[in-house]
Amino acid sequence: MKKSTLSVAALLAMTAATAHAQSSVTLYGLIDAGITYTNNQGGHSNWAQTSGNLNGSRFGVRGNEDLGGGLSAIFTLENGFSINSGALGQNGRMFGRQAFVGLSSKQYGAVTLGRQYDSVVDYLGPFSLTGTGWGGTYFAHPFDNDNLDNSIRINNAVKYTSTNYGGLKFGALYGFSNSTNFSNNRAYSFGASYSYGGLNVGAGYLQFNNDMNNQALNSASDAGAQTGTFAFAAARQQTFGAGINYTFGPATAGFVYTQTNLGGTDNGFVSPGQSGTSAGLQFNANSARFQNFEGNIRYSLTPAITIAGAYTYTRSNFGGGVNPNFNQVSLYTDYALSKRTDLFLVSEYQHVSSNPEVTAFINAIGSASSTQSQVGVTAGIRHKF
Repeated sequence: MKKSTLSVAALLAMTAATAHAQSSVTLYGLIDAGITYTNNQGGHSNWAQTSGNLNGSRFGVRGNEDLGGGLSAIFTLENGFSINSGALGQNGRMFGRQAFVGLSSKQYGAVTLGRQYDSVVDYLGPFSLTGTGWGGTYFAHPFDNDNLDNSIRINNAVKYTSTNYGGLKFGALYGFSNSTNFSNNRAYSFGASYSYGGLNVGAGYLQFNNDMNNQALNSASDAGAQTGTFAFAAARQQTFGAGINYTFGPATAGFVYTQTNLGGTDNGFVSPGQSGTSAGLQFNANSARFQNFEGNIRYSLTPAITIAGAYTYTRSNFGGGVNPNFNQVSLYTDYALSKRTDLFLVSEYQHVSSNPEVTAFINAIGSASSTQSQVGVTAGIRHKF
């Protein structure tokens, strides 16, 4: 009897261990806080405590259940917040950064549904310093016009992500309008990347079709693929680009080109990444365009010290002879105290040439300069868990 009892107990223990091995739920997060100096915000210098300097502060839960045969159920719920005030980010959403569920196959890839990143972020973002932890928020191209800094998430999205086929990965996304007017307030995107040794290349495309008569850009409802995010006031937004980088020893050098075309523009726009903040710019024609050229490099001096830098030249055309050119130089230094905690120092300089009515406006600084130049410097700490 004792032997039978022990056998049953052992079987139950093995069953519990197997069930535990087949399912996992992980709590994770990142906290980013710093002190930022700006030489000119509306004509005055400014000191401020800031959150999300390199990466937006967040916490999330991700899960995986093994369904057998190489198939798994997956989910991610990710919140964004301000470390300074504790306030929710992404217009007060509980899981504003990501919220999706789906199925993943080791052989065929994953299909997920929910609020997700587009293919430009997935496949082109890693080639830019703004799309990584080596520069982040402040290094965004002017107004984050190409979304490489993840200002926009896609609501109501169905997304496919392939597995890695010998270095090749690809994917696509469609964001439903969730309205009877199927083509308005929808989004679609696709992209791919390829890695071979130290060489990496990638490309992506993103398009929004917006209902100019019903743009609830700051609403928390589900009506519209990009509802509740920051967007240009345009009936159509197309963003596409390509990137390349090469790693040799402790260094990685790269180049990124992106272009954003706007059609059916209104008489102005809200700056992506700056909630409720207008940059004071107006489109003077029915279309507008941004072209971004970024060269960047990062180098590990020691296992603990990393430095990086980028130069971005942005050509724009707002119509009516308003064609400002933005020159931005960005520098990054990081010291790792451990695998999870690091100290950083970042600085940015932006200068706008031509059209003196267009002033400098570094992403996430808070407000535009009163002149065509602006400087920002941030010292901070970042902790991952």
